Amino acid sequence: MAVLIVDDEPLIRMCAVEMVEELGFETVQAANADDAIAILERRCDIGIVFTDINMAGSMDGLQLAAFVRDRWPPIQFIVVSGELKPKLSDLPESSYFFAKPYDTKQICSALAAFAG
Repeated sequence: MAVLIVDDEPLIRMCAVEMVEELGFETVQAANADDAIAILERRCDIGIVFTDINMAGSMDGLQLAAFVRDRWPPIQFIVVSGELKPKLSDLPESSYFFAKPYDTKQICSALAAFAG
């Protein structure tokens, strides 16, 4: 199972990729929601989307998560933000939210739960 990491900040995205790969997951990167959707349309091995909420482009991370959940219901989500704390009702069912800077151990636990 691969993890799609979506963040418009290259350095933050690179750090997230490194963390997730160290846990043994294959990663795919996208700089915005449009790129993420294009990747999801081409690949069937994405099981988790790890997305920031605040991103430039046509959709933010919450809108991306809602779109993906409607189109690819089995995909799980880890949603992060350094600015916003969404209401539970704004998140897809069975997803995790972490405030930035997030605790690597918590992300590891969430990924392990999804991979379980």
